[in-house]
Amino acid sequence: MCAVPAALAYCAAMQVEQTALLSMAVVACALLVFFIGYERHRPRLRDIMPVAVLAALAAAGRILFAPFPSFKPVSAIAIIAGVVFGRRAGFMVGALAALASNFFFGQGPWTPWQMYAWGMVGYGAGLLAQACSAPPRLSVVCAYGFASGFGYGFILNLWSIVGFFHPQDAVQLAAVYAAALPFDAMHAVATVAFLAALYTPWRRKLARIRRKYALIDGGEEGVS
Repeated sequence: MCAVPAALAYCAAMQVEQTALLSMAVVACALLVFFIGYERHRPRLRDIMPVAVLAALAAAGRILFAPFPSFKPVSAIAIIAGVVFGRRAGFMVGALAALASNFFFGQGPWTPWQMYAWGMVGYGAGLLAQACSAPPRLSVVCAYGFASGFGYGFILNLWSIVGFFHPQDAVQLAAVYAAALPFDAMHAVATVAFLAALYTPWRRKLARIRRKYALIDGGEEGVS
């Protein structure tokens, strides 16, 4: 997964031509490797169902809040999935939510990047949960959610920079990020707001489902 930002940084530093095409190939390969790895663990139908349902809810929430730019529940739901069901489930929820909702918003070269970025938000939440001996507290999850909003924006903005804007100096680079800062901040605030409303009740209910049906995340258990 680290190959994607590394490839972006290399293309930006070396000013590689056709950066947009090359970076698209890298992120597509990263997604393919992840999906193949997930399938190799042979998840059962009952393991897949919560991922599909949460991804559908995230996609529906993104569509429902379409009138409000960057104010979306996708990151929050991917984070909850990662905490409860594990890092692989968190990645799948974020990635599939981006893919499904873009059938409404429109598919394009941005879709794999949104899949990767939202997937990494859920994956990181799974790693956070694994690092905790108990379910992460709401304050900890909200802090991660706030940071993930800017992390998501960093990836999408970097892709735009190396693929299309090609800034000539640090001033132009900073200008691109400055222009995107209000949208990234809104994404971060929205993630915290949705986590504050959903994390505690959803985590408890989903954790009961995971225990009741002995659900696994491709061999990695989440946190109950």
